[in-house]
Amino acid sequence: MNGTLILAKAEIGRLWRNKRYFLFTLLIPVVLYLAVGKTKSTAYGTSFGVVYMIAMGTMGAFSGALNGNAIRISQEKKDGWIRQLRLTALPASSYVVAKIIASMATTVPSVVIVLLLGRFYGGIHLPAGHWLVIAVTMWFGATIFAALAVAIGYRFAPDQAQPVTMIVYFAFAVLGGLWFPLGGVMQKIGEGLPTYAVVRICSDVVSGASVPAYLVAALIAWLAVFAALATLAVRTTAESI
Repeated sequence: MNGTLILAKAEIGRLWRNKRYFLFTLLIPVVLYLAVGKTKSTAYGTSFGVVYMIAMGTMGAFSGALNGNAIRISQEKKDGWIRQLRLTALPASSYVVAKIIASMATTVPSVVIVLLLGRFYGGIHLPAGHWLVIAVTMWFGATIFAALAVAIGYRFAPDQAQPVTMIVYFAFAVLGGLWFPLGGVMQKIGEGLPTYAVVRICSDVVSGASVPAYLVAALIAWLAVFAALATLAVRTTAESI
């Protein structure tokens, strides 16, 4: 376990030096919130500013978990880094676990920064318990994509992993309502996605509405699906790495 934690610490340091990670996880969500976050409107039963704060924090964490890992894992597999780690005393699962731990740690800043902007720039006032529920929901909902990143990174070569990752990213971001609140047919399509579930759970908490059980179940189900895909990808490529 100590070896896994050491590897995770190294992964965290490498992610912080990754310009792609900084762009997608911190810069874009912050800039978009500063530009649009004060819009006077309503969405999902609460103010647009609150919904957009939730969406941007989720987008930053979601982008970091997915974009920050998938392409790098694919490149490391190609470069032989995973093969080198398998020659050490570390268990075969250590690499995957370290990636997920690093993702869980490095998605926290995007959530915290956007929430702080919402409070002190957007003028959003919420009970302390609401802030905590929002932060934890955003963090958990986004970091489940770390497992999907492992699946993509193991399954595809670097030149394939990048377009696959971007397609998945845009699909979950747009249909999940991270760029703009959904309505009509698009909302019906997006209701089953984890990104949408995070935004709606947090919005319902703020508005005082009861959180539908199916949204919580959706997050758990997607975590199971992504974990299964990651496990399958690791097992099916084990002999070729």
